[in-house]
Amino acid sequence: MITLGSIVYLNEGSQKLMILNRGPVVDIDNQQYIFDYSACIYPLGLVEDQVFYFNEENIDRVIFEGYSDVDETRFQELYTDMLKNLDTSIQRGIVTENKKFGLE
Repeated sequence: MITLGSIVYLNEGSQKLMILNRGPVVDIDNQQYIFDYSACIYPLGLVEDQVFYFNEENIDRVIFEGYSDVDETRFQELYTDMLKNLDTSIQRGIVTENKKFGLE
């Protein structure tokens, strides 16, 4: 799991993204989906309506690893447990290649 503040490139992407959140649940057409990450464009930061959701498999390269300490380690343990007990109505979000994450 990549830490908050990490900078990544997505597959076939040319724009750096900064990890904002892990495990965001997003409502799309009245269905809840969970993604591995949400991110914003680096270096702009968070801009309304420009949050990108994607999964581990969509990441091509980690450019910079965010801060990590014992709290991060504990969070990752709790997060793994939370995923095991996730409400079954929440589906895993899937990012399609043709969307290119809005970063063309």
